[in-house]
Amino acid sequence: MINSEKEELQEILDNIKTELSQFKKERSELIPILQMIQETFQYVPPEALTLVASYVGISPAEVYGVATFYNQFRFHPPGKHPVKVCLGTACHVKGGDIILENFERKLEIAEGETTADKEFSIERVACVGCCALAPVALLGETVHGNMAPSKVEGLILRIELEKDIARREKEKQNQDA
Repeated sequence: MINSEKEELQEILDNIKTELSQFKKERSELIPILQMIQETFQYVPPEALTLVASYVGISPAEVYGVATFYNQFRFHPPGKHPVKVCLGTACHVKGGDIILENFERKLEIAEGETTADKEFSIERVACVGCCALAPVALLGETVHGNMAPSKVEGLILRIELEKDIARREKEKQNQDA
């Protein structure tokens, strides 16, 4: 772990410690505590499980068991560009699983993971409510319907090009200053 990542994690853990004071030190508060962490940071750092266990007075294994039972909790920070692939019935029937596999292959990560540069993460979702557009993928908050395997690379390339253009513009501004 790089120093900046360690510092960021420590800041998150310090914030969690502060927020825990609003909860009773009872087992019944476990899910609300995990939900608060998830909502605040978009994921539950594995190191937070020990912190929560200590606060509530149960073992880290019990906290882990509860957190992994519910699919609402993520254990990796989402990327700047989260990819959500719908695998509801309509999307599944129309090849949603192939779309998911293509994102995994192109980004070189598995579902539930984040790329090393923290640009992308992949998540499977049950339904996004756009069945008429199946198969569907969300890139950030943008819905991409009628997805085809060939569209996956184009979506990722577009983001990489936008990032490169922004970097060049920033460099140009720095040179002009």
